[in-house]
Amino acid sequence: MDDVVSFVLELERLKTVTRKTRVLGSDRFENSAEHSWQIAMLASALAPHAPPEVDMTRVIGMLLVHDVGEIDTGDTLVYIEEGEAERKAAERAAVQRIFGLLPSAQAERYLALWQEFEDGRTPEARFAHAADRAMPALLNLANRGQSWVEHGITHERVVRRIGPPIEAGCPALWAWMRSRLDEELARGWFGTLAVEGGR
Repeated sequence: MDDVVSFVLELERLKTVTRKTRVLGSDRFENSAEHSWQIAMLASALAPHAPPEVDMTRVIGMLLVHDVGEIDTGDTLVYIEEGEAERKAAERAAVQRIFGLLPSAQAERYLALWQEFEDGRTPEARFAHAADRAMPALLNLANRGQSWVEHGITHERVVRRIGPPIEAGCPALWAWMRSRLDEELARGWFGTLAVEGGR
């Protein structure tokens, strides 16, 4: 029990990891714990659009653990591709430390879910990636392109970076999102410079 409590209290720190997308109706930015909960709920709600072989319990498990390493590394910006290998190595070291607070069998189970998400090869991992990539964009669409405008993220860059993983994991979601992204381009809800930016 001591190990479980220590682990859960360490997870509290994920609430302090600030992202680049604002909470709807608020000036504050969301944190990584909120993001993890919301994408787990998104995936659950999208279950009717998942391939029939997808195990939603594993999908939700992956989404709950996928950003735990940000406790040590901070948020990884989705539009920054440079240095990705180094960031992933640092995040793996972080999750090994954090999951290592638990007894080994539990630690191995969480690490396996985290690695499955990172590898992105199973239908569950692809579906989880679709939810993870979609949620920040859905918030931006609801927030008049807030972080895209603030960070100069172009429509082309959004489509190129989030389109393939969403389409691979949940084609119905990407069909809906692509239409919305194209509609909002005409409204000016994207940045005009291809510069580095946040989610």
